[in-house]
Amino acid sequence: MLKPVNIGPHTIDTPVALAPMAGVTDRPFRQLCRRWGAGHVVSEMVASDTRLWNSRKSATRLDYAGESSPRTVQIVGYDAAMMAEAARACVDLGAQIVDINMGCPAKKVCNRLAGSALLQDEGLVAEILTAVVQAVDVPVTLKTRTGWNHDNRNGVRIARIAEDCGVQLLVMHGRTRADKYMGAAEYDTIAAVKQSVNIPVFANGDIDSAEKAEMVLVHTGCDGIMVGRGAHGRPWIFREITHFLRTREHLPPPSVAEVRETVLGHLEDLYAFYGEFQGLRFARKHMSWYAEYLPDGAATSRFFNKLESSAQQLAFARDYFGRLANGEVRAA
Repeated sequence: MLKPVNIGPHTIDTPVALAPMAGVTDRPFRQLCRRWGAGHVVSEMVASDTRLWNSRKSATRLDYAGESSPRTVQIVGYDAAMMAEAARACVDLGAQIVDINMGCPAKKVCNRLAGSALLQDEGLVAEILTAVVQAVDVPVTLKTRTGWNHDNRNGVRIARIAEDCGVQLLVMHGRTRADKYMGAAEYDTIAAVKQSVNIPVFANGDIDSAEKAEMVLVHTGCDGIMVGRGAHGRPWIFREITHFLRTREHLPPPSVAEVRETVLGHLEDLYAFYGEFQGLRFARKHMSWYAEYLPDGAATSRFFNKLESSAQQLAFARDYFGRLANGEVRAA
C-alpha cells in the first residue's frame, strides 16, 4: 500500500509525513518524529515578509541545521512577490523543498488573506504559485483545504491550478476553511482531487491511528498521508502506521523504557534549542500531550507545569518513569 513518492529529485521512501504545525513542529520535534519513522517532515510556517525574520521566533523556525534531507520549509503570505522572495531566502538558508501554506484557518492568518483565505481568490492562488515556482530551483509543494466553506468546495480546481503552475506535491486537509478544526474531516473531496491531477497527493485530517490511515488511503487513493495532531504526545504513531500498512499487523505499544528515552530526550532537546525560559514553556506543552497517554497523566501534567526550572522538570520526569517502571504509578 505504501510506495515511494518522488518530490522532484527527492524520494520519500515512506510517505507517512508529519504535518507543519505552528508552535509544534520545531526542529526538535521534527527530528524526533523522523527517528520514530516519519518519512517526510515540514517546518512550522514562516511569514513571507523577510523583514520580520530578525525575531527570535523566526530564527528558530528557520533553523534546520543538522536535519536529514529533504529539508522542507513552509511559507505563508498573500503577496506573490513577497512569497517569491521568501522562497529564495529559505533556499539560501538550506531549504530543499518549499511548501506553501494555503490551509491555515487561523483568524490572524486569514484576516490578511493568507493561508486558507486564499481559496476565495483562485487567480491570486495561481499568481502566488507561479511566482514561487519560478523563483526557486527546488521543488514547490502546496498544503491546502477542500474549499472555503461547504458551498464552495473548490479543492479540485485549486489542485488543477497547482499542477498547472508546477507544484510537485499536494497535501489536502479534509475540511474547509470555515470548518477550522471542528467536526470530522471528509475524504470524498480528497478522493476527487486525487483523480483530477497527476502529481502526488497526500491526505490529511483526523488521522490518529493505523486503521484510520489505512481507511483514508483506501478511500482516497492517495499516494501518502500526513499526520498532524495525531502525533501530539505520540511520535511513535509513524512507526505504528507504517508497520500496519506494510504488514497488516499491529506493533505492541512502546515500552516504558522507549517512552522514557523519548520524553527525556525531547525535553533535553527543547532546553538546548530554546534556552531555559522558552524551553520550559515548550516542555510543559509537550509533556501535557505525553501525559494524556501515561498512567496518572492528569496529575503528572499538573505537577510538571508548576516546576520552574529545566533541572526540576528533568528530575521529576526521571523519577516518574522510574516509579512507572517499578509499578508504583497507577492510572487514576
